[in-house]
Amino acid sequence: MSNSLAIAAVTTTLRKLIDDQIRREPAPQDTGVTTQPPDKVPDKPGNLVNLFLYQTSLNGAWRNADMPGQVRSGETGQTPLALNLHYVLTAYSKDDDKPEPVSHQLLGRAMSILHDHPVLSAADIRDALPAAERDDFDLYDQIERVRITPQPLTLDEMSKLWTIFQVKYRVSAAYQVAVVLIESRRPAKTPLPVTRRGQQDEGVTAQGNLTSPFPTLTKLAFPNERQPSIELGQALTLTGHHLDGNRLRAHFSNPRLDEDIVVPALADPALPTPTSIESADIALALPDTPAARAEWVAGFYTVTVVVERDADLVNKTRETNALVFALAPRILTRLPATRSAAAGDFTLTITCSPEVRPNQRAAILFGDREILADAHATQTDTLTFSVKNISAESVGKHYLRLRVDGVDSMIVDYAQTPPVFNENLMVEITP
Repeated sequence: MSNSLAIAAVTTTLRKLIDDQIRREPAPQDTGVTTQPPDKVPDKPGNLVNLFLYQTSLNGAWRNADMPGQVRSGETGQTPLALNLHYVLTAYSKDDDKPEPVSHQLLGRAMSILHDHPVLSAADIRDALPAAERDDFDLYDQIERVRITPQPLTLDEMSKLWTIFQVKYRVSAAYQVAVVLIESRRPAKTPLPVTRRGQQDEGVTAQGNLTSPFPTLTKLAFPNERQPSIELGQALTLTGHHLDGNRLRAHFSNPRLDEDIVVPALADPALPTPTSIESADIALALPDTPAARAEWVAGFYTVTVVVERDADLVNKTRETNALVFALAPRILTRLPATRSAAAGDFTLTITCSPEVRPNQRAAILFGDREILADAHATQTDTLTFSVKNISAESVGKHYLRLRVDGVDSMIVDYAQTPPVFNENLMVEITP
């Protein structure tokens, strides 16, 4: 594996390779090989070959790969910094190619050297580095070899490249040298070996369908499939799968509650016990006692089921997904009532279930009008409404609906077909 000195090691190796080989065939003996930026090359450089690193880019093949031999299965290693190096090779002559095109000869010789050495061997890299520094430059020890590939550039790309250099163009060639793998300094994560696969070391548990293997709720149902909400005292049916367990608890959550309301799903022996893994129904009777009316609030709830299995050695407790439903308030005041239009405005007092908290928005829908409840400082089941603007035009039947936190009490009797209004939930204005 290479360290952060790998880029410098590649440049040094390429420079020494060209410098050693360029004089072995007919070429000016005073030719030098440098690695300067083009704008730093003197105007009269003499016979010179310059190799300049103008760009680095990430290598896509190695970018997300662990190093072979360093990371075992199940371990999380740190991927190396994999780089492609881009060089431009430029030739200069001391007489500006007069009378002979010496720079062309030098460029051709340098390109021939790189063509004959398409791969930098470990010996090439090691021999190019000073003996005292070889232990620091460990590029020669990386698992992937460094390859030299000509990089054809279009006239437009070459023009942009030399425009960046801000010097006059010289005949040149571009190369890509890859790949350089710089080792990450972050440690790898090496967990202990697995000693048990599944419960009792029985291996992977498989099933022959795409159903989730975890407890899941698929739907909920009210006593009548047409009613949009449920009231305290009614049964809520939850349908799902993998609900078999020793203990089941339904958790009801509402933003107005400080903590969930927990209802044991199997507390009543009369309720069906879910024994089928693939499909099960759980019937939950929402309590309608004085204590329950004080604990619950009207509004929107999410319900989940917690399943406990004593047979599971790991994860004995699992929780299902959440489903949403609306708990409607119920008007308990004995109605219908009669009021006289001649008497004018009046105050309407009703009792309801569950109790309404001070921070809840409560209103009575009086026919087609919404009337907010009078302020109340404490939690209460009694609300007062001021019904105003009563006149001769108000004569008639006005059905009542209590709306708490956006959920209306049920005024429709869904047990009949077709559904009809509940005639008891009404105030009649007489002349």
